[in-house]
Amino acid sequence: MKTIPTAIPEVLIFEPKVHGDKRGYFMETWRKSDFAQMGFDLEFVQDNQSKSNHGILRGLHYQINNPQGKLIRVVQGEIFDVVVDMRKSSSTFGQWVGVILSEENKQQLWVPPGFAHGYYVVSESAEMVYKCTDYYSPDDEHSLLWNDSALSIDWPLGDTTPVLSEKDNLGLPLSEAKIYP
Repeated sequence: MKTIPTAIPEVLIFEPKVHGDKRGYFMETWRKSDFAQMGFDLEFVQDNQSKSNHGILRGLHYQINNPQGKLIRVVQGEIFDVVVDMRKSSSTFGQWVGVILSEENKQQLWVPPGFAHGYYVVSESAEMVYKCTDYYSPDDEHSLLWNDSALSIDWPLGDTTPVLSEKDNLGLPLSEAKIYP
């Protein structure tokens, strides 16, 4: 598995080795021993799958008391995936990283605990799967305002107005949001 760094050192892109021929392809997306050799001794406790249509923007979500690390990949379509550092003690606090994840590039994004996460569906639809290091806790979920001018996230919206949930429409700007120490 190839590791690709991002502008925030703890946020990484993993590119699996793909074995393919005219019949299709095979790839390992998770092997505990390989990740442990790379310094990631992770225990995943929950797998999630989400499908969304073009123009849907989900996030930016995070949990304070039960922070989740997430290993994200897209199995159909394409998304612009964004993570924001919510750790006040971090030198990259308030900074974001955005990457394209797609069924074609087969890359995976590691979102460490302590980061807000969201994505925008670029293709007609997209289906993503992700592993979590802690359980989803709806009472602990927070939403950071997706278009906070302090973050200046460069979402690839074009002329499209994103479709958001009510919860995401009510997201808080970084200056008012609960943050990690």
